[in-house]
Amino acid sequence: MNQWEVVIGIETHAQLSTVSKIFSGAPTAFGAEPNTQACAVDLALPGVLPVLNKKAVECAIRFGLAIGAHVAPKSVFARKNYFYPDLPKGYQISQFELPVVQGGAITVQVGSGDKAYEKTVNLTRAHLEEDAGKSLHEDFHGKSGIDLNRAGTPLLEIVTEPDMRSSDEAVAYAKALHALVQWIGICDGNMQEGSFRCDANVSVRRPGAPFGTRREIKNLNSFRFLKEAIDFEVQWQINEIEEGRKIQQATVLFDPDSGETRTMRTKEDAHDYRYFPDPDLLPLVIADDWIARVRGELPELPAQKRERFAGELGLSAYDAATLTASQEIAGFFESTVEVAGTANAKPCANWVMVDLAARLNKEGRDIGQSPVSPAQLGGLVRRIADNTISNNIAKKVFEALWNGEGASADEIIDKQGLKQITDSGAIEALVDEVIAANAANVAEYRAGKEKAFNALVGQVMKAAKGKANPQQVNELLKKKLAG
Repeated sequence: MNQWEVVIGIETHAQLSTVSKIFSGAPTAFGAEPNTQACAVDLALPGVLPVLNKKAVECAIRFGLAIGAHVAPKSVFARKNYFYPDLPKGYQISQFELPVVQGGAITVQVGSGDKAYEKTVNLTRAHLEEDAGKSLHEDFHGKSGIDLNRAGTPLLEIVTEPDMRSSDEAVAYAKALHALVQWIGICDGNMQEGSFRCDANVSVRRPGAPFGTRREIKNLNSFRFLKEAIDFEVQWQINEIEEGRKIQQATVLFDPDSGETRTMRTKEDAHDYRYFPDPDLLPLVIADDWIARVRGELPELPAQKRERFAGELGLSAYDAATLTASQEIAGFFESTVEVAGTANAKPCANWVMVDLAARLNKEGRDIGQSPVSPAQLGGLVRRIADNTISNNIAKKVFEALWNGEGASADEIIDKQGLKQITDSGAIEALVDEVIAANAANVAEYRAGKEKAFNALVGQVMKAAKGKANPQQVNELLKKKLAG
């Protein structure tokens, strides 16, 4: 595999969060009965004319600003000509030579722990276009039905440079893009409903050689499928070349059941679509003051928040990236820190990323459905920090908060008598009792067996019902055993 370099570019169709379609007033809501959300414009009836949706343009501007791209002051809509049953006009209105968003980049975190690294993926463009309808096959024997509800739904097609070199990098980019479009409020990111779909252009080459022939894997609607499809396609292309066969440019589909890709059609190039400017639509002109207004409405972006978390709160790059995976997670963490104090940012991060995340995953909830609020979690972290409770007792308090057994950590600590014993006299008395009752362990420790010390600590904590300060127990026990 080291003899080969993988080259990946990704095209993503993000459905824009508008109430109506990009060139008509028909609604975009998901799940309606077939053909109940398609008006005369969507049906391409004679004499109808498209009218551009201003909100769709603002979504494109927001995205361009969020990735540091050039928002074109003038862009042009074109007709992309091809025949397909669910394309009533016989062409799709898209953008070709002059897209609304040009360039830009997204920096992502790939991997975790010591092997984590940052990767910057450059974008070629992002352009506005309309979606096609949908062919229905399951309910018709020997025939296909056509549902035009989706026809005219606004899309932003986001195209990268061929910068990714592994399926892990591709997935990291797709996840970061998925989070970003939701973060800035331009797409709901619902992959099951088709709001966020990825096409992966995959090729292989010998290191240093020109780019190989690419094959495009269409309509990948989960991150797992994206990784599996790329991994299979890479190995398939390597096997083909090593066995003396040439790769032919093609569009392929991924079958999740078999884990394989299969050719759908020979890939078209741009000239096959006979692009030309749409005579029914004037060039899109975006004035500087419009861009300035949209810029002023943008929230703090993930990259900015990551830098702030690292700079002001002292979090690692990995922690900062994890906590900015979505606005909801970042907001929950920041609200927790507000209660616990900035000095406790790291333990707050650990509780959100580990304990809370594990419990949410186990029960299939997202962070917006957490029974433990940021204020409750912040109060819990504060009581660990001031030695009111130990980490072990904190887990019991967290469980009680999760189950609704109290309004706050303080209430549960008081109600259940969980306050940590920090009185050195009380702890010393427990240590003396344990030493007197465990002569064998004492002898083993003094003979050099460290495990015996841990056993004695356990006995003290047991006698204290887990409420003794562990650090004080360790210190007093060592002092007594050394005497």
